[in-house]
Amino acid sequence: MSGTENGSPRPKKKHVFGKAAAAGAALLIVFAGMVWLTLPDVADLKTENPKSTALIERRKADARAQGKTLVVRIHWIAFDRIPPLLKKSVLVSEDASFYDHQGVDFAELKASFKKDLKEGRFVRGGSTITQQLAKNLYLSPAKSPVRKLREFLIAQRLERTLPKNRIFHLYLNVIEWGPGIFGAAAAARHWFGKDVAALTLEEMVRLTAVIPRPLRSDPRKNDRWMRFKGRWIADTLRTVGAIGGDDHQALVRAFEESRSPLP
Repeated sequence: MSGTENGSPRPKKKHVFGKAAAAGAALLIVFAGMVWLTLPDVADLKTENPKSTALIERRKADARAQGKTLVVRIHWIAFDRIPPLLKKSVLVSEDASFYDHQGVDFAELKASFKKDLKEGRFVRGGSTITQQLAKNLYLSPAKSPVRKLREFLIAQRLERTLPKNRIFHLYLNVIEWGPGIFGAAAAARHWFGKDVAALTLEEMVRLTAVIPRPLRSDPRKNDRWMRFKGRWIADTLRTVGAIGGDDHQALVRAFEESRSPLP
C-alpha cells in the first residue's frame, strides 16, 4: 500500500513543518544577533549629555528638504530642578510602571500587538519611556518591525547600563515638545515664558498632554485633544494620590470646553 506501513499515513508533513519552524527560529536568532552587534554604545550617557539626537537631525533634514532652517531649542536642566509633579504627570501619562519594568512593559506590548494585528497596521504605541528614549536618540520615527526590534534591544542596553533616574532625566531633556522644541526647560520657556521650576500644576499637565502629538498640539489651547487628555491626566493624578481633591477640581475646571485658552 503506497505511503503506508500498516494502513496509517506517515507523518511526513509534521516533520517538515517542525524543521521549517526550527529553521525560521534559527534565522531569527541570527538576525537578532546581527542587529545586536550594530547597536550603539550607550555607556557615555552615564555622565555625558548627547549633543544632538536622531530625531533632531531628522527634523532638521525635513526642514532643509522644504527649503527651511529649523531653529532648535534645547536647554539641559538638572533632574532635581524638574518639578516632581511634572515628573509624576509624565509618568502616569507615558509609562506608569517605568520604575518597575526592565525597559519593556510586556502587558502593554501584548495589547499593542493585538491592536496592530487587528487593524493590519501599526496603530497603538505601547512604548515605554526607555523605548521612546531609544527611538529619539538613535532611530528613525518610521514604524517597521526592524526598527521596533532595534528599539527593543537598545532599550534593554539602556536599562542595563544606566540608572532609572538617568534614563528619565535624559528623556525629559530630549523629547519633542513642539516644532524645534526639545526638553522640558525649552518647552516651559517657549510655551509659557517661564523657567520649568516655576510652572503651575495646570501648565505641567498641559505640557504633558502635548507629548504624544508634539507637532499638532498647543498646550495653551483648549482644543478637543487638550480637553480630553488634560482631564484624563488630572483624574489619574488624583487616583494615584499625587494631587488632592481641590487641585483635581481646579484642573477639571481648567479643561472645560467653555474655558478660554491661556494667553
